[in-house]
Amino acid sequence: MKRASIILIFFLTIFNCKAQDAPTEFSKKALEDTFVSLDGDAVDFRTILKQHEGKTILIDIWASWCRDCIKGMPKLKNLQKDNPETVFLFLSLDKTEAAWKKGMERYKLEGEHYYMQSGWKGDFGSFLDLDWIPRYLIVDKDGTIKVFRAIKADEKKIKESLN
Repeated sequence: MKRASIILIFFLTIFNCKAQDAPTEFSKKALEDTFVSLDGDAVDFRTILKQHEGKTILIDIWASWCRDCIKGMPKLKNLQKDNPETVFLFLSLDKTEAAWKKGMERYKLEGEHYYMQSGWKGDFGSFLDLDWIPRYLIVDKDGTIKVFRAIKADEKKIKESLN
């Protein structure tokens, strides 16, 4: 009887567990994390988002050394062509600012660019539970995170959120 109760409790626990929902807004710490602009200025993420209030934003977290990031760029450029009203925000995890700028020029990435000086484990990266790049997010016109975790630019949920 005792063993059957334990098994029953185990299965009830498993089936009643709900997967954690993806956040729909950025944490205070993520909004306060500081990025470096092309001009070398420090800018917090809240300010970056405020510049684009009322617009849909696709955020691409990438690095010039990342093979999957480079491989996905043609698909990303197609998204840009098909969604000219969308803001494309590139956040680089390159090891240095020089490598970031060189990669940006090499791959001819059009959009807004920032360097993630706090890296993978900073407040922004920790909020995302960043474990892979490229990583794509979609923020809608109301500032709500519509897509929290995507690793391919042609994922269905990205296309649906942009249309």
